[in-house]
Amino acid sequence: MVKEKSLDDQSVFDVEKIRELIEMMKEHELNEVDLRQSDRRIRLRRGGNEIPSFVGYPQQAVAPPQVATPEVVSEVNPAESADDGNFEHILSPTVGTFYAKAKPDSPDFVKVGDTVEPDTIVCLVEAMKMFNEIPAGISGTVVACLVKNEEPVDVDRPLFKIAPH
Repeated sequence: MVKEKSLDDQSVFDVEKIRELIEMMKEHELNEVDLRQSDRRIRLRRGGNEIPSFVGYPQQAVAPPQVATPEVVSEVNPAESADDGNFEHILSPTVGTFYAKAKPDSPDFVKVGDTVEPDTIVCLVEAMKMFNEIPAGISGTVVACLVKNEEPVDVDRPLFKIAPH
């Protein structure tokens, strides 16, 4: 007896199906695929200067994506601590590329003088084609952005200088 697959078994939201879609996009040089199934949607983009996006509604079987949480420290190193006073730094949680804005034509997530809360998204760090939203992790005022847009960053590299509240 042959068992027919249910619609859920054939979901385009299955990780293996997504991998197959990405390979097909590469093979056929497609820049974007936009699929819908019931009330769920997936859009995959590649190439160009725009940041790839994933739009969808999570299924119960799929865990939500992990958001990198930056470490906040009072000092970066002894040489910099003399002029840092009571400032703290938001550090890169991973190696990757720093993005100050979501899209090239969008405004920066934050700028000098902005007030941030622990959950305020201050930038994106792209690592292996995954774009991680970086929350401030602290309440305070942005004193300086220490990295240029699209600049490579290492783990624990200071991204922002913050005057805590």
